[in-house]
Amino acid sequence: MRNNLRLLNRRQFVTAGAGAAALLSAPSLVRANSWPTKPIKILAGSAAGGQTDQFSRVYGEYLSRELGQTVVVENKAGAGGAVAAMELKRSDPDGHTLMICNTTAYMLNPVLIKDIKYSVPQDFAWVAVMPGGSLPLVVSEKVGAKTLKDFIDYAKKTEKVNVGTYAAGSFAHMVIVELNKQYGLKMEAVHYRGEAPMWQDLAGGSIDAGIGSYAAALPVLQTGKGNPVAVSRRRIAALPDVATFKEQGATSRAHSLLTFQGCMVPAKTPPEIVARLNALFVAASKSDRVRELLKNQGVDEGAMTLEASNTLYKEEAPVWAELAASLGPQPQ
Repeated sequence: MRNNLRLLNRRQFVTAGAGAAALLSAPSLVRANSWPTKPIKILAGSAAGGQTDQFSRVYGEYLSRELGQTVVVENKAGAGGAVAAMELKRSDPDGHTLMICNTTAYMLNPVLIKDIKYSVPQDFAWVAVMPGGSLPLVVSEKVGAKTLKDFIDYAKKTEKVNVGTYAAGSFAHMVIVELNKQYGLKMEAVHYRGEAPMWQDLAGGSIDAGIGSYAAALPVLQTGKGNPVAVSRRRIAALPDVATFKEQGATSRAHSLLTFQGCMVPAKTPPEIVARLNALFVAASKSDRVRELLKNQGVDEGAMTLEASNTLYKEEAPVWAELAASLGPQPQ
């Protein structure tokens, strides 16, 4: 049984792509196979209950089962993941401390936080990007909109339109700003601390629309209190008839960015361990437990390979930075 487990992990290791070259080095292979030597800690950059926390725990369960080692999840909420990032920066680069945070920690904090104390490309190494699903723009039933055009027309005719976001300086905030620019609107972004109160206000009719995750919006959608009129990046299986912003004419690059949960380790972590971790994350995405979580979250894609994760960051980080900078200083 032990030999079978080792064989499985080696096969997964080879599929990691960029990390496969580590197999050519005997010392590297020995080091990868001897890891882990103690419990693994996952720093989750949010409070319990949200997508970051859920991803951390479900992927952590898979790692624990496959590696035969305890995996502990520690919630390190605060400053959009910056608290978790600073702890990871201080951690030993031995593959026993991981961090899972959402897009804010990696793409927005470096722009929005003055004198930030960590650098993603310098201090950390990618393990895997885990797509978080396209975010829907949900409009209150009182508006009566069925498409993005309907909502834009409503916003043009209505003196004051409020759209909720889950945080100032967030992806949702950028979407509102970009819609205002393109269509000459003056919609006001109403910032909440998290999604729950935002969706509660939408259901109660206090705001006209909201942008957030499919899973958090589901109660509003199921009761008919809100109607999805657009989704970011690409259509999702959970809302197959809802077209993307781009399909409906919204031209900003913001609407096509990938929002995700990302797993990283300290920068000097041995590459063969990083590659093995990535292989495990990719394999976990195909397990029944993780697939169930992704379905419930309205997520159609699993963890990405090392090559794809690094490529995505290099291509999209500059776009995030440019768009975030256009928002101006945000409250911390």
